[in-house]
Amino acid sequence: MATLGIHRDFLQDFVRLERPVQQKVVDTILKFEQTAHTGAHLEKIAARDQRLKSIRIDRKYRGIVLVPDTGDQHTLLRVDTHDEAYAWARNRRLSVNAATGHMEIRDEEIIDSALQTMSVEPDEQAKPLFAHVSGADLTRLGIDDQILRFARLVTDIQLLETLSGTLPRGQYDVLIGLAAGFSVEEVWSEVVGTAAEPFDPDDLSAAMLRTPDKVALVEGPDELVELFAKPFARWRTYLHATQREVALRTYSGPAQVLGGPGTGKTVVALHRARQLAAQGGRVLLTTFTTTLTQALRDSLRLLETDDEILSRIDVSTVDQVARRAVGGRFTLLTKNEEHEVWRQILRRRSSDFSESFVAEEWRQVALAQDLADLDGYLTAKRSGRGRRLGPVQRAQVWRILAEFEEHLVEGDLHTFETVCRSAARLLEGNATKPYDHVIVDEAQDLHPVRWRVLRAAVARGPNDLFIAGDVHQRIYDNRVSLGALGIQVAGRSTNLTINYRTTAEILNWSCGMLSGEKIESLTGDLVSLTGCRSEVHGSRPELFGASTKTAELERLARTVEDWLEAGVLPEEIGIAARSAPLAQEAVTALARVGIAAEHVSRERSVSTGQVPTMTMHRMKGLEFRCVAVIGVSSHALPATAAITPLAEDSATHWNDLRRERCLLFVACTRARERLVLSWHGEPSPFLG
Repeated sequence: MATLGIHRDFLQDFVRLERPVQQKVVDTILKFEQTAHTGAHLEKIAARDQRLKSIRIDRKYRGIVLVPDTGDQHTLLRVDTHDEAYAWARNRRLSVNAATGHMEIRDEEIIDSALQTMSVEPDEQAKPLFAHVSGADLTRLGIDDQILRFARLVTDIQLLETLSGTLPRGQYDVLIGLAAGFSVEEVWSEVVGTAAEPFDPDDLSAAMLRTPDKVALVEGPDELVELFAKPFARWRTYLHATQREVALRTYSGPAQVLGGPGTGKTVVALHRARQLAAQGGRVLLTTFTTTLTQALRDSLRLLETDDEILSRIDVSTVDQVARRAVGGRFTLLTKNEEHEVWRQILRRRSSDFSESFVAEEWRQVALAQDLADLDGYLTAKRSGRGRRLGPVQRAQVWRILAEFEEHLVEGDLHTFETVCRSAARLLEGNATKPYDHVIVDEAQDLHPVRWRVLRAAVARGPNDLFIAGDVHQRIYDNRVSLGALGIQVAGRSTNLTINYRTTAEILNWSCGMLSGEKIESLTGDLVSLTGCRSEVHGSRPELFGASTKTAELERLARTVEDWLEAGVLPEEIGIAARSAPLAQEAVTALARVGIAAEHVSRERSVSTGQVPTMTMHRMKGLEFRCVAVIGVSSHALPATAAITPLAEDSATHWNDLRRERCLLFVACTRARERLVLSWHGEPSPFLG
């Protein structure tokens, strides 16, 4: 009986198909396996590799199958529309890696074209990227003749990354590892592994069986159903070649990985946590909200099933770590209670400073720099604070801040920040640290007091801190300089550029919203999204303006109905609004036409069978096939309450506007395939 291997890269195609087409793919595979003469289902196509055949999914879609020269081990490589599937197969060739014995796929036309361009127009000034590696070593690592010619000519790592989808995956892994500074022996250990037993380099069937990390063998309907049960969740934990060396590298100290939305920073963090825990380390995997920690736990469970390894990974927020370190019971002020304390102090002092100004001065200057007295405050830098303060004004402000601190001490009261401050001081004074490694996801949203907790929770040394983030997705006003906190990442920073989640159309449109914005990295340098790209194409975002809120919500209901009729599951649709009340109104509008929906808050997660609506803040860290962003109106975005008046503090005013723009950027880039934005009245200036 024939068996069909499912190539791991095929999962990326599968999750992007509409639900009815996915079912047809499953039905096609089952029919294929249940038929004795499987060749009857396969059609010859015009391809360089004659072992590639097509299989009909329906009138529109085709699958590309590798048919072995001998035996019944077939492999499904790709599913796409008729023309796209045939175009993909036309110039692909399959081979066996000389070092690992694994099956590899390459796009010969693009590689030949790159070779011709580099040969005709060589860069005489640039040094070849792999000049330091001998031909014998490259061959030993599995580099064949064609890729060896490419390696001898390439001078730019960006070109190498651009060709990641066309070079044989195993050989690309070798080259990217060498380009990143790995030694030949390190690449052998991390990428090649152990030498394969003697094998026939022309036997693709045997090569497929030796490729367990790339090919899943399916021998019956139960295994097929299990494989496709949560395809997107599985894809989210897949480590691509461009991410592998970042995740598995040994660093001499703190390291960071940056990248735009969907570039796999979280996947890298997950794999790094698993690797360090498997080596026996005590690992903290942390982020800034409990919602995201739960998502990290779920992904870890998909990635690792060994309870012993998982027990060595603590997935907690920084605030949870701080509260455990401090211990005891204490009272936390709510936002409203804190606001009232500031108001009373200002009223007693008849101060002309506003409550929001002094509260932010406390957070962004006094707490951020751990200031203890007036002398320190008088000389402190106030970067990012637009209102100038002379020495007399600084003294006045410090008395207000000191009175606030005294109120906390007298009432045994705390804010989240003061708990972290106490925890950092306790941990710093302890010789024994609770963790061997700390891995931070969504690092851009952590306040300096939380960074001090993390720095103090692990001893300084190799692989101590690993930081993943994207400052373009900063949705809280937490400005930080890692260097000022004693966290030096110079020489240990990597930027990921390939988006594996969002279509190029959605990504490009979303990035356009941030064009011209001056955004600082965690090390103080200006950064941009230039070079961030997606290799998957789809529909352009749709924009719709309505005269009234009722009309906008009615249009939303019709859009969601269309997505559901196309086979998108309810939980694969995300509805985002700037405010919780509007998100809740969307639930009512959907229920009015018979669509089950629920508002997702901090206490409630996305449920199966329900269309979730939520605030834009709540969208952080989530992904959906289809996203509708509603209420993108001038009166709602930017939100008036979130913007500091220009006259009060100009720098904070512009930072607030930038943060609101980034919030919309985050909501839009949660979409994988479809994005719709709508408003009533005048559209938000961010859409201009």
